[in-house]
Amino acid sequence: MRIAETYSHLNGLEFLLVHKAALWEEIQTVVSGVDAGRCRTKVSREKTMRGKLLYSPIDMNESFKQLLRARGWEESRVSYWVTKSEKLIRKTLTLPPEQQKEELLGAGETPIFSYNQTDFVKDRVAVEVQLGKYAFVAYDLFVKHLAFYVGDHIDVGVEILAMKCLQSQMSSGVGYYEGELYNVVRQGRGVPAVPLVLVGIEP
Repeated sequence: MRIAETYSHLNGLEFLLVHKAALWEEIQTVVSGVDAGRCRTKVSREKTMRGKLLYSPIDMNESFKQLLRARGWEESRVSYWVTKSEKLIRKTLTLPPEQQKEELLGAGETPIFSYNQTDFVKDRVAVEVQLGKYAFVAYDLFVKHLAFYVGDHIDVGVEILAMKCLQSQMSSGVGYYEGELYNVVRQGRGVPAVPLVLVGIEP
């Protein structure tokens, strides 16, 4: 695979180049290490592409996972407690999970446990390889990366997406770089409020 395009949101790429250059090099090396040909294993059952050999998101994800894990990129979780009260959520948002629960109980509310999980985190940089349905991309960009950033667990999030030319040779419904770039730009310069790097890949 190769990186075809990048988009820097809130100077995400500039941050990597200045402060985490070695990690950015690792990400580029991992992308180039994914053998696209070996991931073309899925026989389509869709009406418009029946019998055609497509790129398998499962195989590509597994390749990324093996290459990133080998370089020390690990899964990370951010836990928190929620409730129906907006006022209490605002009050407890920045507290550690244990304190959040105590505050909610003290206010007579029922704390509900929740968490966000990111597949690959290393030295305050999060990487999501999103080759699944387009709805998951929005969740990554506007919830996951933001939660890790607001919780002071990361400084920048990296979202790896298929370019349209790759997505067109995959199952329907997969998010793609050009479409997600549009969605981010449409929100305005400051939304989401987390430095990001969108990375578009192709064979």
